Amino acid sequence: MSATQPTSVGRPRGFDADRALDRALEVFWRQGYEGASLHDLTEAMEINKTSLYAAFGNKRDLFDKALARYAEVDMAYARTALAAPTARQVAETFLRENAKAVTTPGRPAGCFSIQSGLACGPANADVTATLARARKAGELAMRDRFQRAVDEGDLSPTNSPDDLARYVMTVSEGLAVHASAGATRQDLERVVDLALRALPGQ
Repeated sequence: MSATQPTSVGRPRGFDADRALDRALEVFWRQGYEGASLHDLTEAMEINKTSLYAAFGNKRDLFDKALARYAEVDMAYARTALAAPTARQVAETFLRENAKAVTTPGRPAGCFSIQSGLACGPANADVTATLARARKAGELAMRDRFQRAVDEGDLSPTNSPDDLARYVMTVSEGLAVHASAGATRQDLERVVDLALRALPGQ
């Protein structure tokens, strides 16, 4: 009888799940949900399909996990902005940090929540809807923060929290689109300067 222990056969190779998820996120970000094949994803993640399914589920499950990862890591600046002491600082922090985020070296230009699935065929319409809900949730959080500013007297009641939130989010989404088309951070910072002139407060 051999003293050598039997070798496990078929055991998935260990890997860093967060690192693999970050790589999947970038594939979806650059190529869109429909443009990202399983081959593209597994190659970038440096795992095989069996490991992908075991760790993340199917492609749609992987996309949802990538979106959650994006919200947690890349969109952390939004939570920082919402915690600013005044409505004006909320908007300014959000837009200035957004301009930085969509032009981050080493990351795809633009915004994951727009580029990964703004338009999908009927079979994947739920991906577009999921991303739209994510963006709407951000707008509603901004709206609630501006409503608090009105309630606390930081903003005049003549200001509509809904309109202000929609304005800020529209500008931020425009920054992302222009970044993906090649606009520089300096270009976007000048846009933010102009956009802030339309907001109440100092």
